[in-house]
Amino acid sequence: MTQTADVVILGGGSGGYACAFRAAELGKSVVLIEKDKVGGTCLHRGCIPTKALLHAAEIADSSRESAQFGVTTKFEGIDMPGVNNYKDGVVSRLYKGLQGLVKARKITHVEGSGRLVSPTAVEVNGERYEGAHVVLATGSVPRSLPGLQIDGERVISSDDALRLDVVPGSVIVLGGGVIGVEFASVWRSFGAEVTIVEALPHLLPLEDEANSTALERQFRRRGISYQLGARFVGVQRTDSGVRVSLEAGTANGTADGTENGKTLDADLLLVAVGRGPVSEGLGYDDVGVKMDRGFVLVDEYCQTSVPTVSAVGDLIPTLQLAHVGFAEGILVAERLAGLPVVPIDYAGVPRITYSEPEVASVGLTETQAAEQYGSDKITTLTYDLAGNGKSQILKTQGACKLVAEKDGRVLGVHLVGSRVGELVAEAQLIYNWEALPAEVAALIHPHPTQSEAIGEAHLALAGKPLHVHG
Repeated sequence: MTQTADVVILGGGSGGYACAFRAAELGKSVVLIEKDKVGGTCLHRGCIPTKALLHAAEIADSSRESAQFGVTTKFEGIDMPGVNNYKDGVVSRLYKGLQGLVKARKITHVEGSGRLVSPTAVEVNGERYEGAHVVLATGSVPRSLPGLQIDGERVISSDDALRLDVVPGSVIVLGGGVIGVEFASVWRSFGAEVTIVEALPHLLPLEDEANSTALERQFRRRGISYQLGARFVGVQRTDSGVRVSLEAGTANGTADGTENGKTLDADLLLVAVGRGPVSEGLGYDDVGVKMDRGFVLVDEYCQTSVPTVSAVGDLIPTLQLAHVGFAEGILVAERLAGLPVVPIDYAGVPRITYSEPEVASVGLTETQAAEQYGSDKITTLTYDLAGNGKSQILKTQGACKLVAEKDGRVLGVHLVGSRVGELVAEAQLIYNWEALPAEVAALIHPHPTQSEAIGEAHLALAGKPLHVHG
């Protein structure tokens, strides 16, 4: 039996359901196929549950440190079943809301594992869904390393970490990117001993080096250990947990004094070395969709090599962020409806790591700007949050770093500190509207807020510093 629609979407995560919603709003008939739950990784195993854990971690830290604010409290520990009930409740409420939106937009929701069987058709459970256009949005799953087997008990993925019902006594986190750093932050706040192993020279290696260095400094103060430039050799299961071996002579910096080539012991090993696309065995190759290492290749409009097939989200080699998936899904829906669309400037997408402290950025790093424009054509300025009243009230440390063309527009905004993720929306406007420092300096930021840090940084870069020394 064959059913038809204007658009058939394979995958109901951020990119897939955003495409479905926008296409339906534009009058298209839509079939949305999802093997698990609509909302995908972001809602059920990523953004939402991890940020709920991070908020619980913030509450734990606040209760421990309340005396410095003149408030007497007693920290009695972490109730992981209670934390999980809170986390799962947030996810459940959002999921119910999402289900309601699918029904309200009259989208045909099909549960099951789909496979692309032609340039215009997807087969699910023996049923064929034919569309004028097919959108691939099958997302990603946690990666591992060759020979490193994730058993879900002692060697775990981020999916497994979300299901833990106890706080581990100690954890080794393999990978110092966003996922690894966020879980390290949570577990340290919950009372675990944490060591991060990162093969590259810095934590958050894709961020501006100043942000990475600031995060490393504050992690060290929090008691989070890390091995940088350290290559993983292998892991052994022990009676009490795991023993991780590092290659001798590879680390160029440590925070805990562990010698290179020695072993690290812990209760658990979290493998956080990135996420890989879900595409194997789904028929993409058979239909002629060009791919690279499992990723579906697309042009700037998310069009694949097959004219009737588009792809969005973690399945394509762009930033693996839910809000990028939303934007790509909307772009495809509007393109299919004949509306004018503008390619996404991925450098202009806000990026946030929700650790303590948070790291947030938009635009080019100093290194990227120097490579693109020439080091003699750019300038930078760093405003220390020590001069920001609200940051002092919050007792947070950090900075706002600007990267700009000399006598020209702002090319990048890089933030470190508690809650600075809330500031990056303004930074996004500054970058994407190609603002000059003097133009931002003319804006009046409310006092006392952390948003003043952005204003103060631009005042200083425009040559009229206010609360800035030197």
